[in-house]
Amino acid sequence: MELSKNLMEPHLLQAKPEDESALGFGQIFSDHMLQVDYTSEAGWHNSRVTPYENLVLDPAALVLHYGQEVFEGLKAYKGIDGGIYMFRPMANIERMNRSCARMCIPEMPAQEILDHMLELIRVDQEWVPSLEGTSLYIRPTIIATEACLGVKVSSRYLFYIITGPVGAYYPEGFNPVRIYVEENYVRAAAGGVGEAKTMGNYAASLLAAEEAHAKGFTQVMWLDACDKKSIEEVGTMNMFFFIGDEVITSPLTGSILPGVTRDSVLTLCHHWGMKVTERKVTIDEVVAAQKDGTLQEAFGTGTAAVISPVGSIHYRGTDYEVGSGQTGQLSLKLYDEITGIQLGKKEDPFGWVVKVV
Repeated sequence: MELSKNLMEPHLLQAKPEDESALGFGQIFSDHMLQVDYTSEAGWHNSRVTPYENLVLDPAALVLHYGQEVFEGLKAYKGIDGGIYMFRPMANIERMNRSCARMCIPEMPAQEILDHMLELIRVDQEWVPSLEGTSLYIRPTIIATEACLGVKVSSRYLFYIITGPVGAYYPEGFNPVRIYVEENYVRAAAGGVGEAKTMGNYAASLLAAEEAHAKGFTQVMWLDACDKKSIEEVGTMNMFFFIGDEVITSPLTGSILPGVTRDSVLTLCHHWGMKVTERKVTIDEVVAAQKDGTLQEAFGTGTAAVISPVGSIHYRGTDYEVGSGQTGQLSLKLYDEITGIQLGKKEDPFGWVVKVV
């Protein structure tokens, strides 16, 4: 695919945010977007950078009725040398293609999509904020656009990428969050689409999240749909526990998202010689560890928050404080290491960073 560009006239460009410390998350969008079409006859074609604009969809577009959609989330950072960098972008594109396979969407040509994504960022490079803790969030999305009121696999799709400057994902920033263990609702089950990054997974989580927020909690901890004991993930993050000398996270059994940050944490902990285990861990085991003092830390991992330390876990009417309720040493070390690699402050022994410009 060749990439065409139709850029905005300079006098039409938006003013950039003046206060980067007040960016928030996901409410400001850059001037341009990338769009690519798919038809069963032509495959993926017509890749173009255009001004940020509304999408025009037929009211019968399959995505609106049957949810055939996937998306991703990744970031670009302003390095300490003034350059712009991305963190493991090919891992996100490869994960998007795995989501596509699960949702019966044609896979993308990965290298070409990465090249065109990088060019979109270069076009809007002035939107990449400089303040530490900020970044340019990148949201690739694929939607089924064929007009048909019948359950079927679409023959037409639109792939697009929008971007925007962001700050911390949670209001708490890097401070510990309060987690509510959900026992009534189910987000996903093995054999379903829990491992795909698709809209239905997030729609299924909304009611539980709203109820948890109303009670003063930041996120919901999901349990296995069958045994209602094994911990799966926390809302927008994979979940880790540091119990005794063991770093534990749930295995990828088909119902949770295979996070890029999750994989980065596993790689780093192995690299540091720590005992790392991917196994089922129950809420009862975590509570018992909290009671006997062996639960050192709990933290979530994800592109948006990077590392989110957990200060307390609420289960069946009781708040269980994690550690001292403060950010743990491992959480801080992981956060500093990952963000340090992203910004060029630390050595990148794994080849994770890609320079944009």
